[in-house]
Amino acid sequence: MTSAAEYHRSFVKPSWFARTEHWLDSKGRGAWIAASLGTLIIAWPVGLAVTFYAIWSNKMFMKSRCCSKSRNHGMRYSSGNSAFDAYRQDTLDRLAQEQDDFQAFLHRLREAKDRSEFDQFMKDRESQKQDA
Repeated sequence: MTSAAEYHRSFVKPSWFARTEHWLDSKGRGAWIAASLGTLIIAWPVGLAVTFYAIWSNKMFMKSRCCSKSRNHGMRYSSGNSAFDAYRQDTLDRLAQEQDDFQAFLHRLREAKDRSEFDQFMKDRESQKQDA
């Protein structure tokens, strides 16, 4: 059963502020940053208000709502076919494991690169001390 407030909200056109906020949310963090910078350039008091609002409401630190909804949509609902759902879950688990393995590989690669750069720095530093 729908409450009176929900029924009323369904027929009332949202304010320009609510529409703007929803539009910026759908575009993501970049839109909030652009709106903050644009208003700071045009009218700095309004820009400060927009920036503080975006930070206070965590709009600057979230991803686009439209993308996060569409990504999770397929994982929440069953297709009705248990064999397909099991196959899909196995595939998603396998892909998640591959992603974790790849991230670990990249981490090891970065550490090896950092180590080699540091070793080269120490070698150069040692050779400069010997020359002096």
